[in-house]
Amino acid sequence: MSEMANKKWLNRNVVAMGVTSLFSDTSHEMATSALPTFLTVLVGPTLAPQLLGIISGLSDGLASFMKTFSGWFSDKIGKRKPLTVLGYVLTGFFVGLIGFATNWIEVLFCRVLAWIGRGMREPPRDAMLADSVDKKFYGHAFGFNRALDTIGAVIGPLLAFFLITILDIRKIFFLSFIPGALAVVAIAFGVKEQKSRIKKKVKGLFFHLKTLPPNFKLFVFIMFIFGIGNFNRTLLLLRVQEVLTPANGMLIAGSIAVFLYAIRNVAQAIADYIVGSISDKIGKRILLAFVGFFLFGIVSLGFIYTTTNFYYFMILFILSGVSAASYTALEKAYAADLLPSHIRGTGYGVLNTIDGIGDLISSFVVGTIWTLVSPSLAFVYGAIISFIAALLLIIKKV
Repeated sequence: MSEMANKKWLNRNVVAMGVTSLFSDTSHEMATSALPTFLTVLVGPTLAPQLLGIISGLSDGLASFMKTFSGWFSDKIGKRKPLTVLGYVLTGFFVGLIGFATNWIEVLFCRVLAWIGRGMREPPRDAMLADSVDKKFYGHAFGFNRALDTIGAVIGPLLAFFLITILDIRKIFFLSFIPGALAVVAIAFGVKEQKSRIKKKVKGLFFHLKTLPPNFKLFVFIMFIFGIGNFNRTLLLLRVQEVLTPANGMLIAGSIAVFLYAIRNVAQAIADYIVGSISDKIGKRILLAFVGFFLFGIVSLGFIYTTTNFYYFMILFILSGVSAASYTALEKAYAADLLPSHIRGTGYGVLNTIDGIGDLISSFVVGTIWTLVSPSLAFVYGAIISFIAALLLIIKKV
């Protein structure tokens, strides 16, 4: 155990990585919030749902292939920080470039490259975070990181909400460069990388994959099942925009959707640390199954009901935030319990890759069902898959 990890859990690395996440999420959530409206302007309301699903899914799916490699490579070279910094650079730069897009192909290109940066940075960053604290504080550390990450996801949509009615929508993407650059500064100068506590020579990637613990592999499988139903959250914004547009117009409906998204992220920010710290006391598996997976299914079913009632949607978005806090923070903290330190980068890479593949499948399937059949059936699909994942996690006792 490193000297820093032996000290209290809220140390320099935990704080610096939290601040980095705050700035980075502010940057790309500004862009994410504006994306449904921007895409609707580019391609029209008929094609927007399917193309948004394709763009979101391909971004996550293609970036996922980077995650396994970057996690393993950080184990191999014994350094995690360089890949992490480079990933934040790519994300902040290409998210801002979306503002120059003139068609959906260019949006896809920029979004994929930005998300490749996310894929590059996530496994080594998560491994650095786990290496920086004692194992009894994994829930605290990952919950704190997710909380600051989500605060950025509150600030980003709020900035987009206030700016979307007074600025050309392209300028929202351009302004996202600023917090993206601050994220790079925070990670580059604020984090001190810890030396590995276990010295082992790292072999080839495929050999390393075979050495992952069996219980971790089972956990990854269950996360994949959940992932193929866990559609991208931008579809929630699109659903609200679609329902409210006939009565309010597209611009007002888009603004309301962004505001609700900000409320969702406030709820997630509050829940992130609370859920993480509670999990260190009562266990992560049951919380993940019920508050993460099962609650996601309930929320999905809630979006089947068509109403213009603002408070109904507000409740759904709040519950969505609580669910997201559970499955994002607890997934990483639980994985840290299952993974030895010397292959933690590889393990997180595999987990993030499977998450990305699940996102690719779910966003494509949900977007296609939405366009070809109905939004209601798309949300039923997401609910059923999440209920199955919850049942598996309870029964299998990973």
